[in-house]
Amino acid sequence: MAQSVKGTRDLFGNDVRWFQHIEETARRVFQRHGYEEIRTPILEEIEVFKRSVGESSDIVHKEMYDFMDKGNRHVCMRPENTAGVVRAAIQHKLLINNDPRLLFYVGPQFRYERMQAGRYRQFWQIGAESFGVASPESEAESLLLLFEFLRELGLRHLQLSINSVGTAECRPAFHAAIRTFFEARQERFCADCHRRIQENPLRVLDCKVPGCQEALEGHPLIVDHLDEASRAHHERLKALLTAMDIPFVENPRLVRGLDYYTRTAFEVLSSDLGAQSALLGGGRYDGLVKQLGGPETPAFGWAIGLDRLAILMQALHGDAPVEAPAVLIPLGDAATLKAFELVRQWWAQGCRVQLETRNANLKKGMTSANRLGAKLALILGDGELEKGVIAAKDLAAGTQEEWPLEEVAERLPR
Repeated sequence: MAQSVKGTRDLFGNDVRWFQHIEETARRVFQRHGYEEIRTPILEEIEVFKRSVGESSDIVHKEMYDFMDKGNRHVCMRPENTAGVVRAAIQHKLLINNDPRLLFYVGPQFRYERMQAGRYRQFWQIGAESFGVASPESEAESLLLLFEFLRELGLRHLQLSINSVGTAECRPAFHAAIRTFFEARQERFCADCHRRIQENPLRVLDCKVPGCQEALEGHPLIVDHLDEASRAHHERLKALLTAMDIPFVENPRLVRGLDYYTRTAFEVLSSDLGAQSALLGGGRYDGLVKQLGGPETPAFGWAIGLDRLAILMQALHGDAPVEAPAVLIPLGDAATLKAFELVRQWWAQGCRVQLETRNANLKKGMTSANRLGAKLALILGDGELEKGVIAAKDLAAGTQEEWPLEEVAERLPR
């Protein structure tokens, strides 16, 4: 029997209903902030990610699905979407003036990484990108958007973890300091960290190996090497977060896993299920648009894993908030013809009704309605046709009423 590819999964039932609820909430919140949706291809030229995420990153180095296509082009299945959104914005000249451009996306990404709870090799992300404004105020707006979205989903125990990773101008001094620190205890670090210290010393701080984290105790802090402008930017952001009542902590090891971040990097931590864990992350990437061939454009953004978020929502709330459609059960040929006439009218008015089409008897139709989780069954037989009514059965209460046919639409779920 054929099976889904390892690391992928089929979504249906309650899983897909949670995805839909989260996506609908995201679109509602994002659009009222002025963000518009963008959809980019799953396949991209590999250089888009080598030039943005960085060849030294674990994503490019270990995790990317890349191959030569039939036209002998080196392509990949996108491992993240910020670089693709930037590529699209440059290609279609969305950033040709100085006005802010606010974009969001929903879609699948692909990484060949170790499987664990809530992590898949095809995974879904929701992300928001703000282009054209370099101020900490633009970051505060994006973070406020994020917290509104999470709180509308019912998450309450949230905390922002932030750091400043500075700019290309102030990093050399930090790189020198961290390399000196590393050389004094290099035998305690893993092989990947030995590669990272040469390619991008910031990445050593992002290593998840427990021994490496222990070896980092007392490491130089990048915030101690910030230039004056980056320091002022960081202080202003903290003041804005305080004013907006967004709880935050400073984490000097937080650098995120991508090469393109400048100044602000952040994660959102959740303790809604008890132990605190990272829910999502993002940051500022002022040099990425120019790096990919576009105009010099400041930018800030973030992405959240939809798979893990749906698992969290299901653990907190159980079934996704959805009302099952009413079920219309016609009994006999004449009733079936009338049922088709009625449901066409009701569907056109936005009513949610599922038509029983198996020519089933009443018992079978009611059993099916109960399995579907319907709250309302509508029964139409010869007796109801003669009286111009429909029998409406409340499946939870077990009560039954007769509704005039012309009044049914206004009583149905939408």
